[in-house]
Amino acid sequence: MAIDFGERRIGVALSDPMGLIAQPYGVIERQSDRQAADEVAELARREEVGRIVVGRPLHMSGQPSEMTSRAEKFARMLAARTGLPVHLYDERLTTVSAERFLIEQNVRRRERRATVDAAAAQVLLEDYLRSRQRADGEGAEFEG
Repeated sequence: MAIDFGERRIGVALSDPMGLIAQPYGVIERQSDRQAADEVAELARREEVGRIVVGRPLHMSGQPSEMTSRAEKFARMLAARTGLPVHLYDERLTTVSAERFLIEQNVRRRERRATVDAAAAQVLLEDYLRSRQRADGEGAEFEG
């Protein structure tokens, strides 16, 4: 499972059990970190998720952004609530890639706003899965 953490919405994507194909799942409307973490944890249980990847927002320079510490805190919260490994993974350009893809698919602007977060989570999960196929991937991991 991949999470595109945002202030208002959290995009969610899931992979198949073999970790080969990533698909957008949907969006969780975020009212608080606690509420969002509870919803993600319930989804992870329901879908029998084995690992959660949380996008780590960085500036293009690679330096932490204002949202980096919030995403890291959320990742730790997910690890504690789920008992699953939670991996932070660089999410630079995932939203841009998702937006471009949706535009290429002729998705209307209003519909793009509603789906771009889940599509960004899908891009994040695809990148993560590819990196796991090449090596162990990079980033911090929190154990629950």
